[in-house]
Amino acid sequence: MKYFMPAFFCVLLPQLLCAQQKNDSTVFVGKKSITLTEVVVDHQLNVPVFIERIKNDTSFYKAFRNLHIIGFTAINDIRMNDSDGDAKATLHSKTQQLRSANCRSMITLDEQTTGDFYDDSHNYNYYTAQMYASLFFTKDSVCGEDNIVAGRTFSTAGKSGMEKHKEQLKMLFFNPGRRINGLPFMSNKTAIFDDDIADRYDMTIDFEMHDGINCYVFKQTAKPESKDDVVVDEMTTWFDQNNYEVVARNYNISYDAGIYDFKVAMEVTMTHAGNLLVPSLIRYNGNWKAIFKPRERGIFTATLFDFK
Repeated sequence: MKYFMPAFFCVLLPQLLCAQQKNDSTVFVGKKSITLTEVVVDHQLNVPVFIERIKNDTSFYKAFRNLHIIGFTAINDIRMNDSDGDAKATLHSKTQQLRSANCRSMITLDEQTTGDFYDDSHNYNYYTAQMYASLFFTKDSVCGEDNIVAGRTFSTAGKSGMEKHKEQLKMLFFNPGRRINGLPFMSNKTAIFDDDIADRYDMTIDFEMHDGINCYVFKQTAKPESKDDVVVDEMTTWFDQNNYEVVARNYNISYDAGIYDFKVAMEVTMTHAGNLLVPSLIRYNGNWKAIFKPRERGIFTATLFDFK
C-alpha cells in the first residue's frame, strides 16, 4: 500500500504532487507579476528593461506607417456575415499601390463582389468595409506623406460619425495596450502596461522561433475576474531577440458600453521591405455595434507582398 498511494495521488493530483515542475520563475516589475519560462531564465533577460522597451515600442505602428511610402500588391478578402454566420456580402480583390514622385496611388487589378457590398452609387454599404478601405485602399493620389511616428498621436477631435469611429478603431488596432484618450468609458482601461491595470492580467515571457527568427514572446491574459474591467482581453507579441522589433502580434479586444459594443480578434505578421518593417498578413474578425447603427459582423484578410 505504501507504494500504491503515491501512484494513486499521481493520477488524481499530477500537477500538485507528482508532475515534473519546470524551473519557471516569477519576477516583479512595479506592480506587474511576470512569469518567466525556464528558457528565458537561462537567457538572463533583464526584465525591467525589456518591459520598458515594449511599453514604449513604436515598431508596430511604424510598420503600418511604412506602407504609406512604398509600393506593394495586396490580396483583399472581406466577408460580411449575418447573425447565423452566413455571408451576405463579400469582396475579393487584387490591388497594387504605386509610389512615384512622393505620391502614392492605387490600381485595382481584379475584383469580385457578392451581395450588397456596394450601394447603387458604388459606395460601401458597411462600416467595416469603409474602415478597411481607409487603411489599405487609396483614392486618387496622396502626396507628401512620411513614416515618422514620433510625436504623432491619434485624436478624435473635430471628428464625428463614421470618421470618429474609424479613428477610435485605429487607436485600438495600432496602439493596443496603450492609454488612449477620446474613447468614452474606457480610456483608462486600455493601458495594460501601467501598474494600475497590471494586476488584472497574468503575464508571461517565453522564448521561441517565429518564421525562423529567435523571439521573446510576451503574453498578457486578463484574469477571469477582471474581464469586465479591461478592453484588451489577451495580447501575445513576438519580439525579435536582436532588435526588439515586433515580428507578430495576436490580440483580442472587447468592450460593452451599452451605447456601443465590440468584440474583435486581430492577427498581424510582419516582414521586411528592404530595411523597413511592414505588415505582410493582417487577419480581422470583428463584431461591433454603434448606437443607431446596425450590428456588423465582418471578417477580413489582407495579404501584402511584392514590396517596392
